[in-house]
Amino acid sequence: MSTVTISAAEVNKLRQQTGAGMMDCRKALMESNGDFEAAIDYLRKKGQKVAANRSDRDAKEGVVIAKANAENTYGIVMNLTSETDFVAKNAEFIEFAQQIADIALSSKVATIDELKAQAMGGATVGEKLLETVAKIGEKIDVSRFEQITAAAVVPYIHSGYRIGVLVGLNQPATEAIIAAGRDVAMQIAAMNPLAIDSDSVPAETIEREKAIAIEQIVAEGKAADMAEKIAAGKLSKFFKENTLLPQAFVKDNSKTVGDHLKSVSAGLTVVAFNRVAVGS
Repeated sequence: MSTVTISAAEVNKLRQQTGAGMMDCRKALMESNGDFEAAIDYLRKKGQKVAANRSDRDAKEGVVIAKANAENTYGIVMNLTSETDFVAKNAEFIEFAQQIADIALSSKVATIDELKAQAMGGATVGEKLLETVAKIGEKIDVSRFEQITAAAVVPYIHSGYRIGVLVGLNQPATEAIIAAGRDVAMQIAAMNPLAIDSDSVPAETIEREKAIAIEQIVAEGKAADMAEKIAAGKLSKFFKENTLLPQAFVKDNSKTVGDHLKSVSAGLTVVAFNRVAVGS
């Protein structure tokens, strides 16, 4: 065995890369004179399922979890990815995702990196992810994490954990407002709006849509001085179809989403929403 000195930091780095145990990582580094690639090969030759070299694998399956706190004032939505739907549909994998979501909800972390640093079962979330990679042999990771704080926050999970939605409303949660928020979340899951309303659409998106409209109008032979006016009409239609509040309400297309909310409570509206889908 080599007499090279291996630091705790190097052992931890190899563990982070592979998901193998601390003692196994130390031995692998000692046997490999501190060479990380050789240490990974050593672990593999010893029959260890390591998490390394999986960053090039596509993780397009997985589950999305959406949760809110007991007061319905804060919520999170996250996507835990896997490579195959076989893993994604496994009850143990779904429970693992639920546990990570519970940690995210209780800790109120702001980023994925902060979430991975949280304690979980005697380790960190990041370490548990690596352990799971090593265990099942697939790339597993938290690929999306969003959060909302509002007077009322309503979570919704659609289609077997394939889509998760958070809706933030401007009035405190009541039974009626939570029901309305769930209806709106279902709308968001189905229609995938770009923004809450026209004021929330990024300027670059508006400019792009306007340029496309003008080009189409000119190509149709319309006079250039008319193009601006016609393009304004096309933009209005674009906003109506692609932003949330002006959309026809899926449960009653005789009114808009905005009208439905006002019918539940005067002044009720959406202040924020997040939609996360598997593979997005």
